Amino acid sequence: MKKEVAKPTYHTHITSKHKLFNLKLKEVWQYRDLIVLFTKRNFTVSYKQTILGPAWLFINPIITSLVYMVVFGRIANMSPEEVPEILFYMVGNAIWTFFSTCVTKNASTFTGNAAVFGKVYFPRLTTPISNMFSSVITFGIQMTLVIVLLVFYLIRGQVHPAWWAWSLIPLVLLNLGLLGMGLGIIVSSLTTKYRDLTFLIGFAVQLWMYVTPVVYPISKTDGILKIIMWINPVTAPVELFRYAILGQGELSWMFIGFSWAITIVALVIGIIIFNKVEKNFMDTV
Repeated sequence: MKKEVAKPTYHTHITSKHKLFNLKLKEVWQYRDLIVLFTKRNFTVSYKQTILGPAWLFINPIITSLVYMVVFGRIANMSPEEVPEILFYMVGNAIWTFFSTCVTKNASTFTGNAAVFGKVYFPRLTTPISNMFSSVITFGIQMTLVIVLLVFYLIRGQVHPAWWAWSLIPLVLLNLGLLGMGLGIIVSSLTTKYRDLTFLIGFAVQLWMYVTPVVYPISKTDGILKIIMWINPVTAPVELFRYAILGQGELSWMFIGFSWAITIVALVIGIIIFNKVEKNFMDTV
């Protein structure tokens, strides 16, 4: 007779009393299938009932980059001189879209999922994590267009990537992804009581882009403006990413470390507030 293999059992103790720093990572890992399910849902829902569907992932960056070429390249005369304009703007648009999406999607974690949160229990942290993963998928798809352009200009000898820095791209994505998630869940936790933040977050993220070297090279700035831009925790990762892809940009390991420090602080504060709010947010949403 064959011996039956004992299946692992999980016991979940649901309580409103838990430590603020309790990340419940073990429980989140047990619900990893749910993270995958949420990630698929976030991606498919974004393009449901659209005529062009995921094709918008290519149309949006192309149109946006062309607008940047006209406004910042021709009118403002802030175009890059070392690399092709369209490739410069496509690279900046891809990495910024990844970060901004992580912020805006996670900013509606509680309000957007209140119906689900109120009916069934699961680790709430799975939702912002899945939002970050769906942003990674979107970023990967947009990067295929960047790679096509990169190969084209490589053949023509108009761009010279820093190949050694490509190994650092996953760290750039992790940095910006965690920073966006941390800031997003802070805003999401606050919007359970202060709905005004829902309207402000999109505007704030858009303004944030203009103090980040996305639509113009940081070499075009100087003085106090350049200092402010380097203090911006998104600037150093964006410059590292652009340097890896295009071989053009300014690197500052000091500000890369500063960016990671801000990311860790934002993530810790976000999780503390998140754990506190999730206990009674249904009373205020």
